[in-house]
Amino acid sequence: MTALAIETATEDGAVADSDGTDGADGPEPASAGGAEPPADAGTPGLTITADGTYGARLAGGGEALFPERWTLDGPEPYAVPLPLDQPEEREAQVLPLADGRVLIRRRVAERHTFSLLYPTGPVTGELALGAVTAEELTLLPPSPDGICAYALAPGGRSTGIWLVAGGAAGPQHIADIAGHCSGGAWLDRTGRMLALDRRGPDGGPVKTVAVDLARGGEVTPLLQITEDSDDRLLLADADSGLLLVRSNAPGPGQDLLGWGVLGSLRPVRFPRSLRLPDARVTPFAVQPGQVLTPESCAVALRIDGAGGSWVGVWRPAGRRLHQLAAPKGWLTGAGTWSREGVLQLPYSTGSVACAVARTQAPDAVVSSAETYRHGTATEPAQPEAAGGEPCEGPVSPVVHRPVPLQQAPLTGRGARG
Repeated sequence: MTALAIETATEDGAVADSDGTDGADGPEPASAGGAEPPADAGTPGLTITADGTYGARLAGGGEALFPERWTLDGPEPYAVPLPLDQPEEREAQVLPLADGRVLIRRRVAERHTFSLLYPTGPVTGELALGAVTAEELTLLPPSPDGICAYALAPGGRSTGIWLVAGGAAGPQHIADIAGHCSGGAWLDRTGRMLALDRRGPDGGPVKTVAVDLARGGEVTPLLQITEDSDDRLLLADADSGLLLVRSNAPGPGQDLLGWGVLGSLRPVRFPRSLRLPDARVTPFAVQPGQVLTPESCAVALRIDGAGGSWVGVWRPAGRRLHQLAAPKGWLTGAGTWSREGVLQLPYSTGSVACAVARTQAPDAVVSSAETYRHGTATEPAQPEAAGGEPCEGPVSPVVHRPVPLQQAPLTGRGARG
């Protein structure tokens, strides 16, 4: 495991492009203006395993919903419906596992039940796993190991972490974390280190913490840009160390998308090219395999405006946000990258039940003045953000000593809960 932690702060991390523009290329979609983005912004239409092999969703029209598994690693994608005797409720959640089975969470009064679904001949097989009693419970993103599945159950002053699939016998309580936790991003390839956005039990700002599941939920601070800012981790890439965050640290009333590097001494940066008027930008996939080169990673972004959703492609090393029309029937917010930089967007229409649109990412333009390495960074002669984007005025970052996560969660610095 390479560098897995950053505790960095900046009072003014906003950046602008050198030409003073917003850095977005191409014609602006008509849906970019007007009212607020849709309330479901950021909710994917298809959940995909960490290795990109399988996907799962609730398919069907109206109230006749049923789980559906997508196989994505072959030459042509295909879908397998997994209906049971009665349709599923709309609030049910499904999550694919690496062995091709699909986990489903159903709510029955104050109990959340879990089952594994799989195709068996002409019918759907179901293996009941057990239940968790909780007022609220949400599945976390698929674990990198492809075997286990976890869920969050927020309570009054703490949040429970449950292993709901992959354990020895039914759902297992792993840890209680003090405060209200949400989000969820994996920081390694083994499914041991989990990042959660936590608000303390007595209130206060939201900060991202790292939770070591192998040590009973040991907690280590992960992201603090300023003391009073709400700092949330949206996406993390274990290969390169690239972090995508959302924070209001740049100023009151601002909730901006930024990026940083796990274990780096540099502050989090908030490129102007990732700000669009009347639209919300949310990352959903990072190009894998870019070891120690976070600035060259291609990032896929969901852009939600008043009239719909479309796709953005951006790299930290570049200065521009490339905006692309989404394929018709895109399962909004879902997609993966190949190591070669091909963006794969799943879609389904009335005439095509299961398909993937593929787009080659724009070439990376890496600034020779900026080279990131885990734990160290070469400083450019002039204050500038990564990828050559100059800052908006002088930068006087308040830097908290960064702690490499490959050490911090493993040396007893954390605290239970």
